[in-house]
Amino acid sequence: MSGGPPEGVVLVDKPPGMTSHDAVDAVRRALGTRKVGHAGTLDPMATGLLVIGVGRATRLLRFLGETPKTYEGTFRLGIETSTLDADGEVTRTRAVEATDEAIAAAMAAKVGTSEQTPPAFSAVKVGGRKLYDAAREGDVIEAASRPITVDRFDLVGRRDDEVDFLAVVGGGTYVRVLAADVGAALGCGAHLTRLRRTAIGTFSVDDAAPPDRPGTPAPLEVAVAHLPRVDLDPDEALAASHGRVLAPAGIAGPYAVFGPGGALVGIWLDREVNAKPEVVLARRE
Repeated sequence: MSGGPPEGVVLVDKPPGMTSHDAVDAVRRALGTRKVGHAGTLDPMATGLLVIGVGRATRLLRFLGETPKTYEGTFRLGIETSTLDADGEVTRTRAVEATDEAIAAAMAAKVGTSEQTPPAFSAVKVGGRKLYDAAREGDVIEAASRPITVDRFDLVGRRDDEVDFLAVVGGGTYVRVLAADVGAALGCGAHLTRLRRTAIGTFSVDDAAPPDRPGTPAPLEVAVAHLPRVDLDPDEALAASHGRVLAPAGIAGPYAVFGPGGALVGIWLDREVNAKPEVVLARRE
């Protein structure tokens, strides 16, 4: 990393009340560079892991989108809110008569692949407008539903109407919608009161630092460590560095392409008779 601006991957533990954008700004200031981005937005109420890319690593963050995210949190039965979490206004209260067994069954019913509609207060854009901007202005805009995957949604403990849980979900899944769905299934409503992301793929919040003290970025190759790896010979690596097509690798989905010296050239994807680049990393000056 000597001889140029910092680049690579840093893991940040976002505190409550801070937006993901604010966390990125804190990393920018701490590292003295503008080219910083993050993978996987966390709501201001939520805490925990943000994977942040610096320099060329920002171009690799989208390949983390489908990696599993692990959360621990709490939802409260009997109270619904406008935002589906504790930051919203209470819109309805109802008595809670659900047993632990009924709660666990309603949570288990969310496991698997299904369709989920993003909540009104979210950063999803429809017609160029973010849903939360429209909602704050009193406009009701509904985004199209999207496929989601829930690997785990476990009841960990219960204190009266407060339910602690562990969730492992795929990209694009709103945990607060899962909590609201459980409340709806039980007939009493629910909203999220606490959410902490503890892992994104193999990245753990245990290895994360505060946004204003992110430390030295890890090599950018760690951003694609979860992808299959293909090593090229010198002639292939030279062609790949210029964005040329390669022979197919026979791998489903994107894969990381490396040169003879172990440097990451970019990300390729098989397309019928050849492989085309998704990202080509220019040599660092």
